[in-house]
Amino acid sequence: MPNNETYSLEIQCHECALTVKLPDLLENQKAQCPRCGYILSTIHRNANERIIAFAITALIFLLASLPFNFLSFSSNGLENHFAVTSSFLVLIDNNYHLLALIELLTIFAIPSVVLLSVIYLLIPLNKGLYPKYGRRVLDIVFKLLPWSMVEIFLIGALVSLIKIISMADIELGLSFYAFILFTLSMTLVVLHIDKRQLYQLLAQVETTHNIEIQQSQHKIAQVDPVSQALSVQKTWALLITAIILYIPANAYPIMTTHLLGKDDPSTIIGGVILLWHLGSYPIAIIIFIASVIVPVAKILVLVWLNYSVQKQSDRLSLKRVKWYRMAEFVGRWSMIDVFVVIILASLIQLGPAMSITPGVATLAFSGVVVVTMLATMSFEPQLIWKNTKNYE
Repeated sequence: MPNNETYSLEIQCHECALTVKLPDLLENQKAQCPRCGYILSTIHRNANERIIAFAITALIFLLASLPFNFLSFSSNGLENHFAVTSSFLVLIDNNYHLLALIELLTIFAIPSVVLLSVIYLLIPLNKGLYPKYGRRVLDIVFKLLPWSMVEIFLIGALVSLIKIISMADIELGLSFYAFILFTLSMTLVVLHIDKRQLYQLLAQVETTHNIEIQQSQHKIAQVDPVSQALSVQKTWALLITAIILYIPANAYPIMTTHLLGKDDPSTIIGGVILLWHLGSYPIAIIIFIASVIVPVAKILVLVWLNYSVQKQSDRLSLKRVKWYRMAEFVGRWSMIDVFVVIILASLIQLGPAMSITPGVATLAFSGVVVVTMLATMSFEPQLIWKNTKNYE
């Protein structure tokens, strides 16, 4: 908090429900909840102008990554090319419709909607104009942001390179470099977005134009026992589903390599062991952490958190909310292995000579990641502090 503050707004902390008087912040300052440490707001210099510039830049590089080759693969006189657009068609032609949908939504459709939405909102808001359906569009942006996975896809592409570089010649195409720049621009957009600042700016414009304001972002919410019970039950249902899906995700092959009539199925653990034997120790460690440790740890953490709030425990509140933040942050990164399979299945299709097909575990593991993300979203961190003094 800055010194000599003037307080202009009273809000409720999203994670512990503490009522906080938020000071007027200066550039490069941030406000944190005094009880749980949650970052309530951050002020970046010329944040809105930067968001608009980075969003337009990201869209340009996204479009530039579509028409050219992303990766080229050649082995024993046979070659194939991977392009972002053609990979959708390859997956659909081989009846991997769900994987094609995952790739389309997470690396193209959702990021595009987010970027176009922030441009649609901020250009008029910066001029004091009201964008039609502004509040609804802003709500959609924050609901979609966790499902934008362009940076995870890029890491998956790098892992794919490591996996196949020993068996073939690999060439990086123009789309690969454009996608890197798109990922960097998209990341900068996300880093500059401040939820409270955007809602406050929208509220100011709504007031100017005499538009009815929904104060859900600032009013002090009341504890609803029915909503709490539903949150706990929904989280339990999602966690049980994730545990059930995790069994086939590890028991069955995540992909199968067909080489000269011989099939070589590989599980998640098998892929980690292969990378380790190839000497790719950092990549093997990344995959092991993202695909084995993170899903298990996230499920265990959420089980502990949900059980503790169900029993209305008032112990270790600060530690529990920190574990919740960790689970919320790392969960989506488990999609790395899924993107590796998508890229390899799209790239290595050389007929009887060599091909890679996704296994049953790919869909099961995708389900684990999606369901655990939904479980994190359904869990209400405010319940951790329910029995804490001054909970309002």
